[in-house]
Amino acid sequence: MTEMVFTPQDNARAFRDALGRFATGVTVITIDGPEGPMGFTANSFAAVSLDPPLVLWSPAKSSSRYPHYAAARHYAIHVLDRDHAGWLARFNRGGEGFHGLSHEINAEGVPVIHGALARFDCVQHATHEGGDHLIVVGRVLRAAHREGAPLVFAQGQYGGFVPGL
Repeated sequence: MTEMVFTPQDNARAFRDALGRFATGVTVITIDGPEGPMGFTANSFAAVSLDPPLVLWSPAKSSSRYPHYAAARHYAIHVLDRDHAGWLARFNRGGEGFHGLSHEINAEGVPVIHGALARFDCVQHATHEGGDHLIVVGRVLRAAHREGAPLVFAQGQYGGFVPGL
């Protein structure tokens, strides 16, 4: 097996392909938008700290929804189960969003979706410039989880995680 060595500045596609070798979970970030509930699919979720409880995610500045997410004081991060693949199109550009999707509003006024594998209700703690993305750090106010297998994104494709291999 041959290893490809390159500089990201000279080969952006190879850089994206290298990043794609790292499997990530898939999340939907929700906020109370100016015209009602909004959702945004993201795989840039990560834990930052246990004490205080901090997580991060990074919206792309090129997104039409970016200004709403950058300004949101409260948001919820929903970790998707592998059976939630249908939610991807719903929350991508041009998707139907919350139309017809069962949800509740939490104490901070944020829409929360039933059935997520895990959910983190957050208040914005800090933001940092991150090139073509904004790094949003949230302090977790509440968290919930259930049993299940996460939806995973790797090498440009979605799939399920099989434990115990």
